[in-house]
Amino acid sequence: MDDSWDFETRAVRAGTRRSEFGEHAEALFLTSSFVFDNAAEAAERFANSGDHFVYSRFSNPTVAMFQDRLAALEGAEACLATSSGMSAIFTTCIGLLQAGDHLLSSRSIFGATVTLFNTILARFGIETTYVDATDPAAWAAAMRPNTKMLYVETPSNPTAEIADIPALKQVAAARGALLVVDNCFCTPALQRPIEHGADLVIHSATKFLDGQGRVMGGAVLGRSDVIRDRLGPVLRSAGPSLSPFNAWVLLKGLETLSLRMDKQSANALALARWLEAHPRVGKVYYPGLDSHPQAALVRRQQSAGGAVVSFELASDDAATLRERAWRVVDGCRMISITANLGDTRSTITHPATTTHGRISPEARAAAGIGEGLLRVAVGLENVADLRRDLSNGLG
Repeated sequence: MDDSWDFETRAVRAGTRRSEFGEHAEALFLTSSFVFDNAAEAAERFANSGDHFVYSRFSNPTVAMFQDRLAALEGAEACLATSSGMSAIFTTCIGLLQAGDHLLSSRSIFGATVTLFNTILARFGIETTYVDATDPAAWAAAMRPNTKMLYVETPSNPTAEIADIPALKQVAAARGALLVVDNCFCTPALQRPIEHGADLVIHSATKFLDGQGRVMGGAVLGRSDVIRDRLGPVLRSAGPSLSPFNAWVLLKGLETLSLRMDKQSANALALARWLEAHPRVGKVYYPGLDSHPQAALVRRQQSAGGAVVSFELASDDAATLRERAWRVVDGCRMISITANLGDTRSTITHPATTTHGRISPEARAAAGIGEGLLRVAVGLENVADLRRDLSNGLG
């Protein structure tokens, strides 16, 4: 790769490896294993795989191309691809934490991540404390001698809280902890956390990196020694591997990432402004709005607001909030009713009963997820059509 290449060029060209056939498009290597010339070569490569391909559970050319391209886009030394976004988070935690360690997390994160921290990691003796993502002083106050990792989504899912990445890096570095940033909502097209001080970046590649709702995938990016020596052995032994086919699809998704994120962000901003003026809407959560409480921080860290808009219905009758929220969902004739996001097709979900339905009511309330909250992941449709569709249930 030429270091002078701009983002759009890297998204199309970076990481490409050509076989002896000189193919122009990336090759799809659907093979479980690789053949060696002799027993000595097999033994050497199993012991020191390096840049050689040994077994597709942990080394495959198509997966390597995806890893190298995403690393080039994020400005990271290395990338480890995994089977899903949740497996990327789990691999990171298991590779870097052990019994007796303390994990400090933002309160407003994806529901499955809360479940992972509170149930699965807790069984291994790893304790998690939750704090306000937007208050660096709260993070500093919650630090302990055994705090080894700070974990944050920015923007958060679904209430679009923005964490000050450089400020959290200072908090983490003061105690020798690592700062891990989930960059799913922005992707490197809109935000590159490593440039602001993050040690590791997490992706659910299932979302915007694919961009068309086709395959599952995840990734962790950061320093090469952390990826190679701490996380690589987890992938090799535990096997949360990205399939070569999914890696190939994700490579195709990266080619259009910048175009999609620019257009979907513009659509989301237009929809957010319309919702903000709607009499049936009480509050809109969108980083691109001037009314966002952290608008200045958004402008420092992000190049656009992203494609996810959440909003609360006006709460004149709290007892009927869920009923009215479901009416908006059920009134959609075009927008897809599904909890996935990042698709070219817009989607809508009711977080309190879907993405965050498995966490306690108290945890939902602390994260600002009420019965009247709806999340729309904005796609590439005409915004006027999106407004008409939401109007069916909003009135």
